[in-house]
Amino acid sequence: MENVSQDIQDLSIKSLESTFNKLSNAYKSMTEKGTNTTLVKKRHDAVKIGLESLKGTWYGGEFIYDKDIILLSIDVLEHVMTSIEKQILNAKEGSSQKTINERRLTALKLAIESLENRIKSASTKR
Repeated sequence: MENVSQDIQDLSIKSLESTFNKLSNAYKSMTEKGTNTTLVKKRHDAVKIGLESLKGTWYGGEFIYDKDIILLSIDVLEHVMTSIEKQILNAKEGSSQKTINERRLTALKLAIESLENRIKSASTKR
C-alpha cells in the first residue's frame, strides 16, 4: 500500500467504524422487525473485514480470514462503492453529506486495496 497520511488513516478508520455501527444498528432493527437482512448482513461483514484489514495493515495485529472470505468482502465493498459514488454525484457541492460520502469512498478504496494486498501476499508465500 502506498504511503497514506496519518490524517487519512484516522479518517478512514473512523468512517468505516461509523459505517459498521450504522450497519449493526440496521441489522438489529431489521431482525427485530422480521425483515430480510441478507444484504445488510453481507455489507456488515464485509465492512468489518475491511476495517480489520486496514487496522492490521496500519497498526499491526492479527487478521484471520481466508482467501474466499476476502474475495467475497472485496466484491461486496465494490458494490457499496458504486452506490456511494452515485450518492456523491447527487449531493450538493460542499454539503456535509458529500464530505461524509467522499471520506467513506476513500476508506472503502483503501480497505479493498488492503484486502487485495493480503491475497497477493498470501499467494507469494506459497
